[in-house]
Amino acid sequence: MRIGVIGTGRIGTIHANTLSRHRDVGSLILTDADPARALELAHRLGETAAPGVDEIFRWGVDAVVITTATAAHADLIGRAARSGLPVFCEKPIALDLPGSLHAIAEVETAGTILQMGFQRRFDAGYTGAREAVRSGRLGRLHTVRAMTSDQAPPPVTYLPLSGGLYRDTLIHDFDILRWVTGHEVTEVYAAGSDAGPAMFREAGDVDTAAVVLTLDDGTLATATATRLNGAGYDVRMELAGELDQVVVGLDDRTPIASTEPTGPPAASKPWTTFLERFGPAYEAELNAFVEVVRGERANPCDGREALQALRIAEACELSRREHRPVRLAEVPGGAEPVLR
Repeated sequence: MRIGVIGTGRIGTIHANTLSRHRDVGSLILTDADPARALELAHRLGETAAPGVDEIFRWGVDAVVITTATAAHADLIGRAARSGLPVFCEKPIALDLPGSLHAIAEVETAGTILQMGFQRRFDAGYTGAREAVRSGRLGRLHTVRAMTSDQAPPPVTYLPLSGGLYRDTLIHDFDILRWVTGHEVTEVYAAGSDAGPAMFREAGDVDTAAVVLTLDDGTLATATATRLNGAGYDVRMELAGELDQVVVGLDDRTPIASTEPTGPPAASKPWTTFLERFGPAYEAELNAFVEVVRGERANPCDGREALQALRIAEACELSRREHRPVRLAEVPGGAEPVLR
């Protein structure tokens, strides 16, 4: 199997490393907006660098992995679909609903594969939480608390391109909330604060956000995010039911300190980045993509699943701007929920 990797930044490098050593992947063709970066990575891995995207398609590959800036995702997905190629793409499909819907339509018209990169679905902790909920161990689920806290903000140049905190960061919490609970979000109420560094206000974004979400069975959930959590990278989910309660992301590296006299000690080596925290999950999702391409398993996260998470993020943006609850029915594209 020959795979084209488009984009060799941080996550593209991680994915290229995973694929390069995969027993079922014979070779890679790497390209990037910065050709020198792709060439350096190709040399290091013993793979081939291409001068541009055109060569990826012209030289012939069996599948494509897209890890470029988000603005390029939808066009590349469409081009791969028209070429009959399976695609793995980092989230989101696009920064808006029309772009996402158009790309999904191209994939569905072509009858090809689009697997989206929501890596938390492959994390052991979230998998355990899903099993706890689905097995009935928790009883009736009544409360879910999710959070994503970055230790440091991204580069200032990234913020205007990110889509904002809801689409860029909390979209992972929205996707995993659906996947773990097996229920759809019906309404959100979102708030955000830009009281931190001026670069967030200048980008029209917020540095901290909180959302209350109502699920279709009445379960209440909260999701919070911040770009400014100096203690470390902190991603958790707490699920409380009438019979039991579990938590994802609580271990000896969780960047939190107890104020109780008998509480656990603070982490000596707290998590610092998402690449560190979710390294095994990133590898597992690429292994799954190879299996999907080989016809050995079903697609674990297709375009319409990713669309549902984006719709929740869109509802949050609307709620924040208008200071009101927003029902998901107000957001286009929700005719076909496809929870697994």
